[in-house]
Amino acid sequence: MPMTIESDPSYPAHWEADVVLRDGGTARIRPITTEDAGRLVSFYEQVSDESKYYRFFAPYPRLSDRDVHRFTHHDYVDRVGLAATIGEEFIGTVRYDRIGPDGRPASAPADEAEVAFLVQDAHQGRGVASALLEHIGAVARERGIRRFAAEVLPANTKMIKVFTDVGYQQKRSFEDGSVHLTLDLEPTAESLAVQRAREQRAEARSVQRLLAPGSVAVVGVSRSGAGVGAAALRNLRDSGFHGHLYAVNEAVTRDLLDGVRAYRTVEDIGAPVDLAVIAVPADRVPGAVAACGEHGVQGLVVLSAGYGDSGPAGLARQRELLRQVRSYGMRLIGPNAYGVINTAPEVELNASLTPAPMPVRGRTGLFTQSGAIGIALLSALLRRGEGLSSFVSAGNRADVSGNDILQYWYEDEATDVALMYLETLGNPRKFTRLARRTAAVKPVVVAKGGRHTPAGHVVPGTRLSEDTVSALLRQAGVIRVDTVTELVDVGLLLASQPLPAGPRIAILGNSESLGVLTYDACLAQGLRPLPPLDLTTAASPEDFRTALAAALASDDCDSVIVTAIPWVSEHALADDLADALREAVAEAPGKPVAVVHVELAELVRALSATRGPADRPPTRPGTDAAGIPAALTSTGTGTGAPDPDRIPSYPAAERAVKAVAEAVRYGQWRRALADAGQVPEYEDIDEAGAAAQLAGLLADVDDGAVLTLADWDARELLARYGIRVLPTLPAPSPDAAVRAAAVLGYPVALKTTAPHLRHRADLGGVRLDLTNEAELRRSYEELTDALGKPAELQPVVQPMVPRGVDTVVRSVIDPAAGAVLSFGLAGVASELLGDTAHRLVPATDADAAALIRSIRAAPLLFGWRGSDPVDTPALEETLLRLSRLVDDHPEVIGVTLEPVVVAVEGVSALSATVRVAHPPARGDLGPRTLPSY
Repeated sequence: MPMTIESDPSYPAHWEADVVLRDGGTARIRPITTEDAGRLVSFYEQVSDESKYYRFFAPYPRLSDRDVHRFTHHDYVDRVGLAATIGEEFIGTVRYDRIGPDGRPASAPADEAEVAFLVQDAHQGRGVASALLEHIGAVARERGIRRFAAEVLPANTKMIKVFTDVGYQQKRSFEDGSVHLTLDLEPTAESLAVQRAREQRAEARSVQRLLAPGSVAVVGVSRSGAGVGAAALRNLRDSGFHGHLYAVNEAVTRDLLDGVRAYRTVEDIGAPVDLAVIAVPADRVPGAVAACGEHGVQGLVVLSAGYGDSGPAGLARQRELLRQVRSYGMRLIGPNAYGVINTAPEVELNASLTPAPMPVRGRTGLFTQSGAIGIALLSALLRRGEGLSSFVSAGNRADVSGNDILQYWYEDEATDVALMYLETLGNPRKFTRLARRTAAVKPVVVAKGGRHTPAGHVVPGTRLSEDTVSALLRQAGVIRVDTVTELVDVGLLLASQPLPAGPRIAILGNSESLGVLTYDACLAQGLRPLPPLDLTTAASPEDFRTALAAALASDDCDSVIVTAIPWVSEHALADDLADALREAVAEAPGKPVAVVHVELAELVRALSATRGPADRPPTRPGTDAAGIPAALTSTGTGTGAPDPDRIPSYPAAERAVKAVAEAVRYGQWRRALADAGQVPEYEDIDEAGAAAQLAGLLADVDDGAVLTLADWDARELLARYGIRVLPTLPAPSPDAAVRAAAVLGYPVALKTTAPHLRHRADLGGVRLDLTNEAELRRSYEELTDALGKPAELQPVVQPMVPRGVDTVVRSVIDPAAGAVLSFGLAGVASELLGDTAHRLVPATDADAAALIRSIRAAPLLFGWRGSDPVDTPALEETLLRLSRLVDDHPEVIGVTLEPVVVAVEGVSALSATVRVAHPPARGDLGPRTLPSY
């Protein structure tokens, strides 16, 4: 086995990482150790003579003992080697050697290194070298190396392309018959874009291999036909899967199980298997995984339970399962998964516990972590006539997560709307990044559970309020809903209707009361409803058609909500009304339409009639188990364009209006993308100095510990980013206060800093505008007489600043939301009312402007009741500089500037608290890596 930190304390275990390669398979990247000699020799023997020639510039059939020693002995500082492995086998290696200006071996402070790669021929073209370059570059930066130098033969075009495509700033020259490349390892916008594009393609491909396999084996199919494995096999068979299907049962005695070719083991299948569905008890899963890995299976869906869902022992078993799966280069959905569905006509995969027939083809993708919620959502969508493009229920989400599915849906032309039920965001920074990119081209609707985390539960909680989490997700373009019912309601509207151009809502129908309820619901959602048009209870279908067509053609509204109650002769008019609504929408497409109905099952049936007998019969015709009618839908066009035959309906005005309101807000976000702003560059920022200061401060701090910086360290760090914190001098006695005032210059402020009085001006712990020594001494005496002894009060003296509006600026790393920038006014009222706004880091200039305007007390900054407007541009700059600090240095886990006085001209931060800690070994800005749980 490879070396560990226990056997060698210098071994950098945090460099180990699992990565997804270009073809969707996985590999593990880790440091090469002294125990890898045999693996290295075996690897080199499998490399072609041509590849060896390209590596060593001469015929080099075998490695000498000296070579093997050199390539396996590293100090992990000046000489480093990394290997890409699958199982115990090397498939690629990379190494760097630090060199000085003369090109000879050197140590720090030399900041250049020679780098060289070698990839097994059988694995070339999979992106192994690109992944290794990302990781060796991150290692080099960590060790103080700023440039890579490489010598490449001109004929080695593949390796030249690896270097030139990475996006780093580089120089290229031709010397002594070889191409000399120098790469600056400082990440650039281009290198980050290249890295993320490769990540997207690789992760999307890995999911595509799971959802569109050419062959599937179900492991654990009982001979009796009972059990989970047999059910999964039947569902695959009966749903019409287009690939090869195999059943596996170690005790099978006949050629067929349920009409499917049966084998004792996966190894006995004399053909490739792309996907294996494992449904055996947890203690037998490792054997099944090993058999699949040895056979070359690409991915697994593990239905078996008994892992993270069953306590600490199960969680340990789950981690070992993930390690085993990745050692074979496979990806895993589960364990404790409900399964996957792909309705593509060329695939028709139902590798789930959903009985056949599987959902019809649609334009909606669905992801859930919970199997129970997955069942509920599938049932709700199917009852309401909505088809699916794909469905993934990831169970314990040990490997494939919502982030992977977003990567797939982003480029999946068959998916127009993404619906997700999440209990945790996993890597929150990556999730919001991927969600923002996906939401720019298609809606992402999320219902998030795990709000109130029980003690001992595996889902991490958040320190932010639910409103704050929703606001942060909305900033990323995510439509956050509260319940799975709302998830379906909003998804139905977005899947069938165009986005509204604005918040103006026309309401029409044959019930004045239902129209008024809809009007009130619109106001509650912040929409701008027009007065309801009452067609009266005598309205005919033609009246509905005329009114709807007029509303859709009008320039006065952006959406239309139709309300309908039953006629006395409902059966006679339902078909005509359905046709009338469709005709009106067809005449004037371009605006969304939703229907609010009361017990109109026959109308629903009429609008859904094109689905025919394939629909599953609900509890009573046209309703679900609760008596709620299905959606007003037909099979649709399947093109992703709005379909006049598909009009979603809702049994309550509030539900319809909520769906329309979410579509309105999402449309506004999409339009605002054109002016999303930029993260500004400030020439006076000392990023390198801040990094060096943080490294020194954390040198003696243990991993996991948090250090609150001393005032002078905090001021120095913030000053490196252009944030000036007012000097503060201690005043343990009246004489000390006088001396401090002499240093700072009058007028001064005297304030207490005791924890129970800090930022509590309402308790009388602050004296302002003290212009001379007499006033200072008198105020000092008043403070100590009223509040306590100086040792308790911890008084300080500060220079006075221009009066203005007191605000609070914060940034914190939240476990569920990532890096967050917060703003509010200082004072008890703002705290009591929770009047604080938040944005994700890094914030753009547009974000900062919106942030200070989004609190309810914002008018105080802009001249409320005749006061002078304060310097909001300077305030925005302070927010942006703090955002840059936290974004550039993950060691900074919390900053509070309180108060920040915003005057008519300029801002003044009166105090600062900064907390730092060692950052995670790998972040979203590091090299590509799969999470480990």
